[in-house]
Amino acid sequence: MYAGNMYNSSNIRSKYIQLAWIVLFLFFIPLEDAHPGSAQAQYDHAWRLFQHGNLADSQREAEEGYKQFQAANSEWSAKFQLLEAEVMLWRGMYNDALRILAVYNPDFNSPEETIRKLAIEATALGRQLQFADANQRIALADAFCKKADYSPCGYVLRTHGILAGRQDQFVIARQYYFESLLFARVHQDRFLEANAALNLSWTALQINHYDEAADWSRTAYQIAIEIEAEGLAQAASGNLGWAYYQLGDTERAIEVFDDAGKRAARLGSIRDELRWISAAGSIYLDSGDLDRAIHSYRQALFLAKQIDSKEDIVNALEDLARASVETGKLDEAASYLDQAASMQSESGKSLGSYAQLTQGMLAAGRQQDQKAEVLFRTIQNDSSSHTTTRLEAGEELALLLERQGNTREAERVYKNTLRAFESARAQLRREDSRLPFAANATSIYDRYIHLLVQEGRSNEALAAADQSRARSLAQGLGEAEGKATVHSAALNPRRIAQNCGATLLFYWLGAQNSYLWTITPAKITLIPLPAQKTIVARVARFRKALLDGEDLQRTGNEDGQALYQLLVAPAEKLIQPAAPVIILADGALSQLSFESLLLPGAASEVRLQASQNPPLHYWIEDRTLLSAPSLELLAAARPARNDGRNLLLLGNPVTPSAEYPSLPQFGFEINQIARHFDARKEAIYAGRQATPAAYLNSNPAQFSYIHFVSHAVASRMDPLDSAIILSASAPIGSTQSGADTGGENFKLYAREITQHPIDARLVTISACYGSGTRSYAGEGLVGLSWAFLRAGARNVIGALWEVSDDSTPRLMDSLYQGLEEGQTPADALRHAKLNLLHSQSRFRAPFYWAAFQLYAK
Repeated sequence: MYAGNMYNSSNIRSKYIQLAWIVLFLFFIPLEDAHPGSAQAQYDHAWRLFQHGNLADSQREAEEGYKQFQAANSEWSAKFQLLEAEVMLWRGMYNDALRILAVYNPDFNSPEETIRKLAIEATALGRQLQFADANQRIALADAFCKKADYSPCGYVLRTHGILAGRQDQFVIARQYYFESLLFARVHQDRFLEANAALNLSWTALQINHYDEAADWSRTAYQIAIEIEAEGLAQAASGNLGWAYYQLGDTERAIEVFDDAGKRAARLGSIRDELRWISAAGSIYLDSGDLDRAIHSYRQALFLAKQIDSKEDIVNALEDLARASVETGKLDEAASYLDQAASMQSESGKSLGSYAQLTQGMLAAGRQQDQKAEVLFRTIQNDSSSHTTTRLEAGEELALLLERQGNTREAERVYKNTLRAFESARAQLRREDSRLPFAANATSIYDRYIHLLVQEGRSNEALAAADQSRARSLAQGLGEAEGKATVHSAALNPRRIAQNCGATLLFYWLGAQNSYLWTITPAKITLIPLPAQKTIVARVARFRKALLDGEDLQRTGNEDGQALYQLLVAPAEKLIQPAAPVIILADGALSQLSFESLLLPGAASEVRLQASQNPPLHYWIEDRTLLSAPSLELLAAARPARNDGRNLLLLGNPVTPSAEYPSLPQFGFEINQIARHFDARKEAIYAGRQATPAAYLNSNPAQFSYIHFVSHAVASRMDPLDSAIILSASAPIGSTQSGADTGGENFKLYAREITQHPIDARLVTISACYGSGTRSYAGEGLVGLSWAFLRAGARNVIGALWEVSDDSTPRLMDSLYQGLEEGQTPADALRHAKLNLLHSQSRFRAPFYWAAFQLYAK
């Protein structure tokens, strides 16, 4: 028995030990916790992912939370279900969101959750063009919001805006978005505030307020960055891209769209991804890259069908139709338009103005002229259409009339279209909006000018070409000086040439035909030139050779010779002997150093010492050359009131960072320049004193000469962000030794320069890229030189490329010596350049002297 009892007792102990191990093991197994605290943490994490913009991850966690709590806690299960639907909505998965909400039936009574559910449903239905059902849902949500100030009611206001906007009721949409913005600020809902600003930027785009759209986009972006809402940030960035695109700044827009598209793909927002892909396609279409445009549109259509977004499918079909018309595939275009029209009719809507424009182009391609004309005129008269769409319609209508031989009516349409463009441009508030907007009219001006030339009205064509020039600069100068500028139509070009004592060479680069008007006091002569593409290619090659330091004369640079033969030789016999030549360049010609072009034979004034009969010489050896923005500005020019010899000199700053090192010749150049002026009439700010504040507070309008000796930076994407690098302003409590690198208060920006009027006879920017690096349609090269002209300077010397620290002090010393001797700024600069050219040192290469250009008005 003992033996048996011993066995039984041991067996029992063994079972207890096993049971204890099982309990201990189970203790470490993670159980499905239906406790509200755990649910709250999981939900908060999924919600944070949503607000951050990680939509795919947020949707996955919401779906997992719904399943996890479905049986144990129906309240939390419903919360996760509602979040999953909202994330789907933001991803563009509208039908999926509606499917989720169709089975959403919480057991608890929460007005907030019910309002959210109704707002999500209404938005999804509206996106799917089911407006009747959407309006029914939003009316129910309104009934709740009338009873109390529930937090989701701000999103109901936003939904009202979305529905109104999708039905082209943009004024109503804008009001609702403003109300949602105010609601967000009162309730301190930063996410809703950013979203409201984002929607206001979209609405501004629809009503052609492009600079306002850019401002709202920047506001939305800033808030989104502050709250780490990357999804809203990428959407705001994309909207900013649309603003740039509508303003004509396609170069900046494509960069923004590419970046926004990559962000959207990374965050899992399929709808945003397809939007930016489609937007990039529009830029490719405009630039003539039809293959890339079609690829982008097809990719957008694929993504739209993937999420079954009817609105985006329609947009993609319309885009593909436009690209098909451009490629001559008219039947394919008609098929795309039919599909889009069918989908729109199901929702009770008709095709918008963009699709109507494509229909008109399709009809014109099929020689259905009457139908095309009706469509084009309808769009032109529709004030709700995008400005750019109406401009396109005007251009297409004029071309149609030209083809019919009705040139008188075509001319009238061109004029009306250009008036509409000028009116839209005048409504833009910001300088950096007006500058790129001119690109929207470039092709219209080009075709109109060509029509006038074909009609034998070359002088009228010249007036039209000048009307497109330097509008922002001319208007700004008129405002700054309290006077109206001369309108191009009233110009007398021959009198302008006589008053300037110069021959004027006015260039127009066109897609099919380019032109040169040679203007002297005696007559105006029109000279046809090759298409823009041919000229631009040579300019690019020539500029590269020049920047590589090539001695163009010795190598006999082919492009330098060819450009002279193309651009100058046809006018050679018309140029007045011994008179200066004023270049009124266009487009890429703004970046061309005309002085360094090569022509056969010896120089007319000075033979090179290297040979008594050189085979080639630079054009600078024959002529004094300067540049001007437009005939209008030359006509309005007057002598500077500051005709004395007082100097404002800033330079040799304390280096703010290793990026802008102090150069040995800075101090030497300052000393060389200062010795050409009376010390009692000099204001010199050097070293730590050479700050942006020193310039702005010096009353620069009192000086007849202003000179900078420093580095400069050119912003290609935003030329008014170009800046002269000076010393940083010393922060409070800092010592006066060493560099201050805090912030960027060491930059004197171009936009600041334009806001401080001056009356200088000459401003010299002895720094790299003083002229700017970007040419806007009609404005020429925009940057620091343009900014000083805009501020009121009569002449500005700036650099086309990064200049040499070794040669520049020599050139500047010679320049001011000539000025001291009574030479004009143009003559003094020319003789300073010739001194380097004839020095027989390495400085004879154009790289060292041709960078500096004189811009006059």
